[in-house]
Amino acid sequence: MFAHVQIIKEAERSPWLSWINNDSFPGEEFRFSTLTDEERDFLLPAVCIGLLVWRERNPQLAFLQAAFHAVRRILECADPAIGYPGHPETRLAYLDSGFSQAILLCNLLFQDEATLQPFREDVGIEALREFRIIIRRSIPLVPEQLAAFASEDQNQRQSLDDIVNSNPALRAETDDVGSASYRLNLMQLLEGDEKSSLVVSALKRCATLHYVDEAADTLVLDYWVNDATRQAFRENFDGSPLALFQAFQVLLTLNLFAVSDALKADLYRSTSHYASETVPTLASDQRIMRFKFVRFSKQGVAQPMMLKELSDGEHQLLHSLGLCLLFRDTNSLFLLDEPETHFNPDWRANFISRLRQCLPGNGDVGQEMLITTHTPFLISDSKPDKVLVFAKDKASGAISISHPGYNTLGASINKITMNTFGKRETIGGHAQALLEALRARFEQGTEDKESLITEIHQQLGDSVEKVLLIKAILDGDQPGNGEAQG
Repeated sequence: MFAHVQIIKEAERSPWLSWINNDSFPGEEFRFSTLTDEERDFLLPAVCIGLLVWRERNPQLAFLQAAFHAVRRILECADPAIGYPGHPETRLAYLDSGFSQAILLCNLLFQDEATLQPFREDVGIEALREFRIIIRRSIPLVPEQLAAFASEDQNQRQSLDDIVNSNPALRAETDDVGSASYRLNLMQLLEGDEKSSLVVSALKRCATLHYVDEAADTLVLDYWVNDATRQAFRENFDGSPLALFQAFQVLLTLNLFAVSDALKADLYRSTSHYASETVPTLASDQRIMRFKFVRFSKQGVAQPMMLKELSDGEHQLLHSLGLCLLFRDTNSLFLLDEPETHFNPDWRANFISRLRQCLPGNGDVGQEMLITTHTPFLISDSKPDKVLVFAKDKASGAISISHPGYNTLGASINKITMNTFGKRETIGGHAQALLEALRARFEQGTEDKESLITEIHQQLGDSVEKVLLIKAILDGDQPGNGEAQG
């Protein structure tokens, strides 16, 4: 039995369910005003993960808005009476290149050798050696930001001093001329006590050593990775790489705290494709959390390498596959926008196989994936009912969507290139121009065949187009050839 349902989220309204094909309600839609927790967990993916082209596009507004909401929730939980659970509370996650180090670290710390086989075979990564985490202990607040920490019942009456005094995570400082400034103590929010499983306390228990840099007001945690380090992470993060990653996700998301309230308001209201370009890029020492000195051993390299030494293609492959490994035990929806942009041909040809390897499926959970691509390799590994071809009419601008009219699974790259991408030639544009010039000389009927064929072999490599041209020359198949002989 299949149910066709539609879940709709409108502004200023809780999500509601439209049950399209329920026979009990002929001629009308059956709606729930809101979804219960059970209905939500059954009908919606546990998390929707977005990954755009590596380093080359801005995040969609929906993902930015979800991230701003996550920051607000973290700060709201600065009230000890509320507390923060230590993991994201949103189902929508945009995990761009800023999360790549966290994704790789979590996998290398937790996954076994068999699971990490794609990392070794494609990129040559052997083992994580060391890394450092730097966390700012407190961040400055402007007076306007303190209003977010005021009691809801007294929001209009509380003074700034009352707000600070009522929340142990806040403090006021006065300079030499009597001007007041305010700070939010993030450690008060995220550290907890010695036995707490909250983010920072757990990270400190796993560290080889940690210390406070008073001058920079930061907590520095160093990790020399061995079996004991890995065991410490397993004990402090429920034996789950995803639990560790979500802890990192909380800290990295807090880097968006620097975005002003005015800019956030503009982004919430904006429909522009370029609005996200206004989000500032923070200097490293202004970030709430950052990684340093991530080193690992790599096949064929004598000394441990820094993560930043990898190519964009290597980063992108590790990022895509690492995400799948982290969320393989959840009901998830992946949105991958041209994930193969920087891949070499071998990685493009094997990408679907690698995704299947990372998401084997165990029957209890499942993942769905939407991929946009311009490479025929991904289409050749997909059934035609899973492929949608988007075409735009040049005159009207209308977009049409259709399934391919042939079996794409196992189809040759040439066939897909010709039939789906509309490119009739299988060689490059410059090479095609050279071939057409040689064809034109043949069609003039004044060239010696053997000399022309020799020149073709000297200028052009092997291709279908070259074979067809030589065959035409040998067959004497050219316009006006019969008249010339007559």
